[in-house]
Amino acid sequence: MQLTPKESSLIKDLKGQEKLCIDKYQKHSSCAKDEQLKTLFTQLAAVEQTHLDTLTQLEQGNTAMGGSAPTVNKAFSAKYAMASNPDKDNDCFLCSDVLAGEKHVSALYDTCIFEFRDENARNILNHIQKEEQEHGKIIYDYMTVNSMYS
Repeated sequence: MQLTPKESSLIKDLKGQEKLCIDKYQKHSSCAKDEQLKTLFTQLAAVEQTHLDTLTQLEQGNTAMGGSAPTVNKAFSAKYAMASNPDKDNDCFLCSDVLAGEKHVSALYDTCIFEFRDENARNILNHIQKEEQEHGKIIYDYMTVNSMYS
């Protein structure tokens, strides 16, 4: 598949966002206080890396769907109670930051899906967007279990 200049530019933007997501998840993993959250951020960084790899393949004209993303734990036990404490506040900040990032990147994928003429490319972008939305849901679930989301 030959990309248009606009499609190439959009992929460049998406790759930049995926790199930012990877960096944030890796850095936030090292700053998180809860071991469950450290693990979650590490797992999400791995999924974001698969997105970046897929975009690189798409940039090179490959519209075959890549392999499956790494597994992400979706079940959490409560680490924090309702009351605020420094560790909870730290982890809440990290979660809020990545949740905002997931919302942004999902919206960017939504726009890009409409801009690609190739159906297979749109399907790939749609698949990644669905995973980004799932990341947001997983972060929301962690925050809810830990009384961080009101």
